[in-house]
Amino acid sequence: MRREKHFRATVRHSAAILLAALALAPMVSMDRSAIAFISAARAEPTPLTKAQSDALDAYNNAVGSFKSILNERRAQINSKQPLPDVPGQALYLARVNMMSAYKDLTDILPSRIGKPNKFGIPPAYFDADSEPLIDEYRKVFDALEAPPSNAQNSETPFKDVVDLATAIAHAKGLDTHNAEMAARISLGIFFAETNGKQNIGNARSNKYKGSFQTGVSEDRAGQRKWAAIRKSVAAFDPPLIARDDKEEARIGNLDRRFNHWIAVRDGLMNAHADLFPQIPAIVRALPDAIDQMKVFELIQIIPTPTRAALKSGDLANFRISDARIMGYLRNNSIFAFGRADRAKTSATFREILNAMWLFNDKFDRALSRFAEIQGRSDK
Repeated sequence: MRREKHFRATVRHSAAILLAALALAPMVSMDRSAIAFISAARAEPTPLTKAQSDALDAYNNAVGSFKSILNERRAQINSKQPLPDVPGQALYLARVNMMSAYKDLTDILPSRIGKPNKFGIPPAYFDADSEPLIDEYRKVFDALEAPPSNAQNSETPFKDVVDLATAIAHAKGLDTHNAEMAARISLGIFFAETNGKQNIGNARSNKYKGSFQTGVSEDRAGQRKWAAIRKSVAAFDPPLIARDDKEEARIGNLDRRFNHWIAVRDGLMNAHADLFPQIPAIVRALPDAIDQMKVFELIQIIPTPTRAALKSGDLANFRISDARIMGYLRNNSIFAFGRADRAKTSATFREILNAMWLFNDKFDRALSRFAEIQGRSDK
């Protein structure tokens, strides 16, 4: 080791002498071997520390594991082999582990942070060279979560969300402007829960299904709440009630969550409608449209703390410190990547909203779709 250090010091010292000589006597020709010697000294790579080497190995192993489970699921789908229970869970965890290992690597070796990627994921969390893996990941999930053959689709799935949310918001007492905010937020939840796909299953859960990813009990609760305001809606929107009657007659004995209209209606009534009257206050506290959507998505993930935060009067600074709640957040890709994020034992709502960057792309697409429905060019 001492000899190696002595050699490197000699290289640096010799290179410095040669460079100084070149600067003082630019017209003097130099031997080619001396030039090569200087180039070699400059190009010598800095060796990785053990911690950096371990982080690189961990990331490469995580990429290998992700590829392995991805290939396994693809082979099972293509050959119509039996799938394990909740077949998307292992795949999801492998993807999280890959991104987490990459964040650990870039934390200890910032030079590994690369170019931006097409998914809008912060480059410190994702190597753009892995984009094809995520493309395949999404295709595999599309196959695993395909709607059942008897699902009752809508020809206007996005407009259905907007129409239902607007009507429910008016029934809850909101004016036209705030009812529009409710519709925009609700469309964001549809994208956050299903990527804008109607009547899908859930490859990570046997409980949640359909366009708003509800459980059976949640759908029933939404159905009861809808019945309570239905007459109010009928008074100002008879065409919507006519559509509702048509869908109720259509559903028969089918799981109600696989009729898009019914699933959206009951999903909104179950989890979100009671909060619609708070939209003016939410908009004042969080002027950004995507932040507003994130709050309502948190009603899906951590409903009780979110309601408490909204009642606190200081939404952004309300702090979550319950380990169980932090676990729910991590299970939904919030504070899930890298040791630093996973080590957090508490977070304010502002920190939680900032950490929901994986939802941004979905919410952006929801905003664009909402603008199209409203006949506007804005987001």
